[in-house]
Amino acid sequence: MAIQDLSENTLLVEALPAPSFNEELARVIDVLRERNECCDVIIDFSHVDIVTSSSLSKLLKLRKVLTDSSRSLVLCCIARATKGIFSVTALDSIFTLVPDKAAAVSKLGNQQLSIKT
Repeated sequence: MAIQDLSENTLLVEALPAPSFNEELARVIDVLRERNECCDVIIDFSHVDIVTSSSLSKLLKLRKVLTDSSRSLVLCCIARATKGIFSVTALDSIFTLVPDKAAAVSKLGNQQLSIKT
């Protein structure tokens, strides 16, 4: 998983399939804490076909860290199977899911960010 600064207050995280995904989500939380939780986070699921219950738990923890700091988490480029998991578990009503990186940036309301595709 690569963590990239899109701006001083927005991180783009390129997720990798499990089991790396769980470890890297913990690393994202560490990065946020090092930065005093001052960043919004976009997670790009382009390389992830499916998420595990453990990954969902880590995503919920990351979301809690961000919402406690009045920051946002946006998930993008999500595979159909993963969208199904979010839907069946009703997590699609908790997480912000958008189709692509440009929509994620737009959702955060920061049009100045540049996304490399």
